[in-house]
Amino acid sequence: MPSAPQTLKNHARFLPAFHFFVIPVLLINFLNEIRHVYLSPSRHSAWTLVVAAALLALAFISRVMALTVQDRVIRLEMRHRLKDTLPFDLHGRIGELSPQQLVALRFASDEELPALVREILAGTLTTQKAIKGRVKNWQGDYLRA
Repeated sequence: MPSAPQTLKNHARFLPAFHFFVIPVLLINFLNEIRHVYLSPSRHSAWTLVVAAALLALAFISRVMALTVQDRVIRLEMRHRLKDTLPFDLHGRIGELSPQQLVALRFASDEELPALVREILAGTLTTQKAIKGRVKNWQGDYLRA
């Protein structure tokens, strides 16, 4: 667990090896291959550009897939958590919450979940940013991809 507690202001996660090494290197490689195609066009330089584009796309797609799986796990976790913490009258409405709303609710404490869910279902909280902004007792999520 990091030394500083997680809050709304610092909860975004960067993977230094991915965000500050892999992506920049693949992007520079792609731009360099565009330069090669421009300066000395050939089938070989065109093919290396295609490979560079594929590698860059692979990096982005792999990140999106990891985040998609993470969101699915969070959605499942939150549905179970909501069944344990919400009053019975809200149990039937858990399915009305969107995946984005469930992902944003994961930072809320059990005590504030019922009020936040009621606001979401009433339509007063519509965005992830608005939901996260209303969380008073922030529960850090330190195991994210």
